[in-house]
Amino acid sequence: MQVRYFSLALFANVIAVTGAHAHATFETPQAKVDSYYKAVLKVPHGCDGQATLNVRVTVPEGLIAIKPMPKAGWTLETSSGNYTQNYSLHGKQVTSGIRQITWTGSLESDHYDEFVFQARVTHALKPGQPVHVPVVQTCANGSVAWTEIPADGQDPHGLKRPAPGIMILAGSSGHGAGHTSMEQPNFTVGDLVITNVHAGETIPKAPVAGGYMVIRNNGSESDFLIGGEAEFSGDVEIHEMKMDGDIMKMRELADGLEIPAGGEVMLKPGGYHVMFMKLTEDLKEGESRKATLTFKNAGDVEVEFGVKSRKDLMSHGMDHSKHGSSN
Repeated sequence: MQVRYFSLALFANVIAVTGAHAHATFETPQAKVDSYYKAVLKVPHGCDGQATLNVRVTVPEGLIAIKPMPKAGWTLETSSGNYTQNYSLHGKQVTSGIRQITWTGSLESDHYDEFVFQARVTHALKPGQPVHVPVVQTCANGSVAWTEIPADGQDPHGLKRPAPGIMILAGSSGHGAGHTSMEQPNFTVGDLVITNVHAGETIPKAPVAGGYMVIRNNGSESDFLIGGEAEFSGDVEIHEMKMDGDIMKMRELADGLEIPAGGEVMLKPGGYHVMFMKLTEDLKEGESRKATLTFKNAGDVEVEFGVKSRKDLMSHGMDHSKHGSSN
């Protein structure tokens, strides 16, 4: 952990030093995963004494939902294109968006100005690593291209015209029921968004294991989680645990688990859960296991269950790996 803090501090110092040498930089040189980032690009000078007539920003992969801020006296243009991968944003699949922003106007060489856009930082960008945003200033005769991207571990201060950099930080963990760690991936199918997908590690040769998650329905009609399949499991059922008098009982939900329109349902130890039956292999902490979930209306979606320790599960409820039967 000390090494990471040192690395972040070093990166911030590099940004400060490059700014002192009149490079194009961002006012805030850090951004968190799974959050919105206000990118304030600082342009300190023109092209060898010439006024800047055009500022063009190329948006790197991993930044989506771009919203540039208009500037008084400048015209604003954008161009869009496809992303190299699909992203989930507020329950919707996002496959394309703004890839380039251009402001056109006039900024005297001895003047300073800022150019602003908003972006969503996705999980494609890894905490502890910078993302670089190429910027080109165009003048009447020539241009200044802040487009050099340092190799891994290279000091950007050693480059003549480094692309402005943003250090990516881990997202904050949510608090309270229904909120999930921002570092975990989201899965979507139809109007459903599935987060915090995990399973419990099993004791050796355990016959069953539990799977947990949060399912959000952004649609106008209810849907039902009715089952699924997994290579490591003979059957996949949807179960409920609840008190019957003084006895905790578990039963299969024959009609599936309702995910109400506009609502959210948490599957957790001691409550609703996916039951992996007839396990063909043990689940070990730290592994990631793929499985398919089936919804009555939305259909099938493949998700990945991150396997957590029994200690973590016991702190939240029952450890299903110790049960030999679902009855």
